[in-house]
Amino acid sequence: MSKYSNEFKLKVVQYHNKQKLGIESTAKYFNIPSVQTVRKWVKRYQEHGTKGLLKNWKSSYSGSFKQNVVEYMHENHLSLQETAFHFNLGHHDIVNRWERIYYEEGPQALYEERRGRKKNMSSKPRKKKLSKENEEDLIEEVQRLRMENAYLKKLQALVQERTKPKHPKK
Repeated sequence: MSKYSNEFKLKVVQYHNKQKLGIESTAKYFNIPSVQTVRKWVKRYQEHGTKGLLKNWKSSYSGSFKQNVVEYMHENHLSLQETAFHFNLGHHDIVNRWERIYYEEGPQALYEERRGRKKNMSSKPRKKKLSKENEEDLIEEVQRLRMENAYLKKLQALVQERTKPKHPKK
């Protein structure tokens, strides 16, 4: 849910337009901590009217729309944010993502659905199969290391017994 209601946004923008005050004064009057928020609302209202202030819930766009957005941005030399305002998109990051895909993978890549997990991902990593010879060698090495470990433990116990004093101190 949005921090500010649509009615409140409209009220702020109309106050700003009616009073002919600066954005900072409007933000202070309505106790909005960020001047950028008010600036964004005013710009969206100027570009799209009250529709621009509504939360954009559309979650998927067609490939042709994405391609048009990127091409329009470059033809008109607009920034990411200006392009997002022009097309009434939720945030400029989405335009940045489309532009990256457009130039790295080509315009046809914008027509692919990219949400969710990739199809080739598996839930568990696959174990590599060892050859019989490698498996037998590893088993022999483990057995040899276990015997060596047991021998060293016994040797350490014998050394401790010899160095132990015969008469405990009182």
